Amino acid sequence: LKVLSRIDSILRSPRAPPLIYRCSKGTVQNCVKENGWECGFEHLPLTIEMWADQLVALQDLHKSLRKLSLELVPWHTVEPQDNRESIRVEDLQFTVDVILEEIENKAKNSQTPSLPTLFAIVSHFQKLFDVNSLNGVYPRMNEVYTKLGEMTNAMRTLHELLELDSSAPPTVVVDTVGKLCDIINENVTRQVQQLLGTQDIHSIINKLEEHECFFPPFQALVQHLLRLLEISNVDDILPTVQNLK
Repeated sequence: LKVLSRIDSILRSPRAPPLIYRCSKGTVQNCVKENGWECGFEHLPLTIEMWADQLVALQDLHKSLRKLSLELVPWHTVEPQDNRESIRVEDLQFTVDVILEEIENKAKNSQTPSLPTLFAIVSHFQKLFDVNSLNGVYPRMNEVYTKLGEMTNAMRTLHELLELDSSAPPTVVVDTVGKLCDIINENVTRQVQQLLGTQDIHSIINKLEEHECFFPPFQALVQHLLRLLEISNVDDILPTVQNLK
């Protein structure tokens, strides 16, 4: 009877949840059976049964919150509890807090791309740079970054050498290099024409052919004279021959 009275006092206390507490038809003081035993505890079985239902509902709520957590914060993994282990309200509150924190962060960072957007970006990168698997994405990114750095340094150097503005696009750099090559080719052609004394391309070819026919015998003659006169310098051939007179 003391235990029942203690349970009844707990249910009637201000700390008891209003929905769980059920008023009895009588109290310990005003309900006395004929055998002299006090009554007024008829509401206790109903309340305990309601508690049991609420505990089962807590397990169902925990499963639902876990599904929601896996959907919204899949990186925040929590080991599932054993069905035989009781679910605490603190566990449910923690799961709700994690979900609310994620929602607040998304609201603050509204520009953060969604997972489908990130997947689309990675897929597009794979198509652009011929990456067959996700494992090859990071190495190819590093390779692209390295090549881009080399190209940027090369373009910066060309801008400085060609005295171009740093904002000049690559097309301007290519055009300037092409013009410079044309100027160099024209200068080389002019020097060849001056050296050979002609501007006709056919005449240049003829003179080169004459040179090929003349130079080998002339070189052999010079080498023979050097050995015969026992000298090593071509400039000494004429003075040595004059001294032989």
